[in-house]
Formats: sequence, structure tokens, C-alpha cells
Amino acid sequence: MTKIGYVSTYVPQKCGLATYTHHLRQAVHGAKEWRPKDPVVVLTGSDADKGNDPLLWPLPRDREEAYARMARRINQSDIDVVSLQHEFGIFGGDAGAHVLTFVRSLNKPLITTFHTVFEKPPEPYASIQREIAEKSFRIVVMNRKAIDYLHQSFGIPKEKLIFIPHGTPAPDAESRHRVRERLGWGNRKVLMTFGLLSRGKGIELLLNILPDIAKKVPDVLYAIVGQTHPEVKKREGERYREELRKRIESSGMERHTVMLDRYMEESDLVKHMMACDLYVTPYPGMEQITSGTLAYAVGLGRPVLTTPYAYAQDLLADYPELLLPYDSPAAWTDAIVSLLTNDVRLKSWSKKIESLGSGMHWPEVGRRHQQLFAEVTTVESLTR
Repeated sequence: MTKIGYVSTYVPQKCGLATYTHHLRQAVHGAKEWRPKDPVVVLTGSDADKGNDPLLWPLPRDREEAYARMARRINQSDIDVVSLQHEFGIFGGDAGAHVLTFVRSLNKPLITTFHTVFEKPPEPYASIQREIAEKSFRIVVMNRKAIDYLHQSFGIPKEKLIFIPHGTPAPDAESRHRVRERLGWGNRKVLMTFGLLSRGKGIELLLNILPDIAKKVPDVLYAIVGQTHPEVKKREGERYREELRKRIESSGMERHTVMLDRYMEESDLVKHMMACDLYVTPYPGMEQITSGTLAYAVGLGRPVLTTPYAYAQDLLADYPELLLPYDSPAAWTDAIVSLLTNDVRLKSWSKKIESLGSGMHWPEVGRRHQQLFAEVTTVESLTR
């Protein structure tokens, strides 16, 4: 059977990529016909971050020589295929260039998942991504638009590029009503945004139109969920959160807004998402190629409204009416009011989105990855 070595950040690190890799590993393990778990090469801050699990192999992110040493360890192991979860920021060096030392030294088949893809990649990102792509047997993307971007930017053959959606939990409709009561949301129409708090998430758009929404939906509640982004906190503390609070107070929207400032384990996040009536991602930037939060909302069957950034365009291609321009507050107001004042329409959208998200649940995503890993291992063995 195929033995996989993952390369990524990993839990308990508080990082979306760590959580993603954890679930991918679990899902692939569940799809296998044997029980031994696969190892993970874990990017760490230093040699001291070793942990106690022998299947978690620490790789100090800022020590370039450690990348070659780790590749040699994998070459000498019984690992059949390496799954590289690539995000520029998790690796050491300029734009994460240390990862190139790893892929140059690796002799095992490499499958890379690109979590960031640019339509027009700038340097130094372009050179790094091009070399990783050249050395990868297959490349996984979570957005069909990324296939065209990578093909046009680097000439990568399309047959080398595989689309597999972002994995998500499955919905639990029974717990929704219990959680709503526990959160005090039972009699409210709840809009929700989740993510590490920072400028550029479009929260101001929602706060600006909230008074108009509240006039027509008196029980509306906008839940802004998530801690302040650690980089923002380093630069300016909680200044941005305080700016949002002042905006809420000056508009008289305290009763219609809640800010949940804490890190959420995934189980808690899923409960909050299931408890909301409408999930929104009003991002002003259009290049974002993946969004774990929008993926989770769709996988959990929550009605959504979003700006038409790259990931949203691909995921919701069959439902363009859910894509709203950032610079049209009136369109946002009308769409939100239309959904929150019509339970039949809201329930209809929930069913449509739940159907769309059914192929994104982790067991199916794990099965597709396991099939890909097994195919690559078979092809590699036949060409030796």
C-alpha cells in the first residue's frame, strides 16, 4: 500500500494550513485499506520544537541545510510519495525559497498542492513556483481557475494539474438549533464573518450597510468571529478592532453586532457556522485563489453571499446571483434583506448550497487524494 509523507505545518500550530493538513491526513488514512499512519514533516520555529510523536518529523524552517537533510531522510525511508502543502509564508528564506533545497534533494515522487496561485505571478514567487512545478509529478489545486493560471504562467501541461476541492466537515442539522439557543441566537437572523481580523476583509462594507438592514430586519445580528491577525497585533495591537468597535457605537449598532475575539478550535468554528443564517465574505481584493472559510460555509450547507474573488467565482459558478460587487452597498443590502426576510428562500438556498458542498466533505476529498497518491506510486514503479 502507498505510504505518504506530508510536508506542511501541523496541529497543534494555530494555522489554517496546519488544520488542513491534519484533516487531509486523517481523510486519506480513512480511505486506505491499512491502518498504519503516515508521517508528517512539520515546519517548526527551531530544533527545540520536537514534540513526542515519532511520526511528526520536525524541520526548522529557517535552517536551509535542514531541508536537504530531511530530503535525504525521506529518500532513505519507505515513504512512497511526498505530499507538499505549499504556501510561500511557511518556509524559510526569501519568499520561502528554502523549500527549493528540499525538492532538489528529493528522489521520491512529489505531489504538490499549491495553496496560493497568482494569475500573473511576480518575482521572486514566480521562479520558486515554476521550479516546484517542474519537479512535481502532479500538482493539486483547489480552484479550477488555477489550472489556467499555472498553464499560462509556466507552460505546465494541463494533464499534470489536478483539481480537488478544499475539504470540509459535513453539516449536522440537529446541533444547529441547540447551538443557536446556547449562543443566544435563537430569535435572531445571523450574518457571520470568520477569520483572523485584519484590514482588507471588507468588514467595513457590512458595518456601513447594517443600519439600513436593521430597519428592515429588526432582529438581525452581525457576528464578526475571530482573533486579531498575529501580524496585525504585532504592528498595532488591537487598534483595528477598536476602530471597528467605535464605528459600531457611532452608528448605534451595538445590539446588532457581536465581536467574538478568541481562537476557535475547528469543532467550535463549525458550530458557529452551522448556527448562522447567512455567511458573508465581502473581500475587496479579487485575486484570492482559495478561501477555507467560504469552503467550510458551502460544505456545511450555509447560504452565502460574497464578492466575486477568484475562489468564489469558481466555487459558485452555477450561482452568479450570490456574487456581489464590493463597490455596490445597495446590492448587498437588497440581497441580505431579501434572504433574511424570506425563510422559504433562505431554506431553498441552504438546500442548493448543501448539494453543492456534498462533494467537498473530507471522506470524499480523502478518497480522491488517496487515489491520486496510489496512481502516482504505480506509474513511478512501472517507469523504474
